[in-house]
Amino acid sequence: MRFVSALFALFLLCATATTSRAHAVHYRVENRGISARVFYGPDDPVSYSAYEIFGPGDTIPHQKGRTDRNGIVSFLPDRPGTWRITVIGEAEHGAHGAAITVQVAESLYMASFDKPLVAQYTKGFVGMSILLFAFSFWVLLSNRRGKKG
Repeated sequence: MRFVSALFALFLLCATATTSRAHAVHYRVENRGISARVFYGPDDPVSYSAYEIFGPGDTIPHQKGRTDRNGIVSFLPDRPGTWRITVIGEAEHGAHGAAITVQVAESLYMASFDKPLVAQYTKGFVGMSILLFAFSFWVLLSNRRGKKG
């Protein structure tokens, strides 16, 4: 009789027990999201600098954190629209900031992003620089010739 009672108690214990997930950590790797690399120069990333990401119409940041060693900020948007990333980089000679605007499509993938002014008009800036150099060189030569004679 004792054996039957113990077996019945064990059966009740197993039947009413639920699976415990309090100490389990689950994860899923997804091939989506948006990343931006922020840098001072080609070989000088804005490492471990503070950033904030604001979603469309947000007044409170969607995400805050620090860039990684390579100056990369990554996030997973939860709705389409215009997303803003602000990064404040602390350099030896003061703080520098970058404001990046990313357009997120309905598919929650990046549709486009705003390039810095210099990146948009690089050819124009280089052309103007060459013209200014040539003009400065011409003025320098003209002044030297005028003083000799």
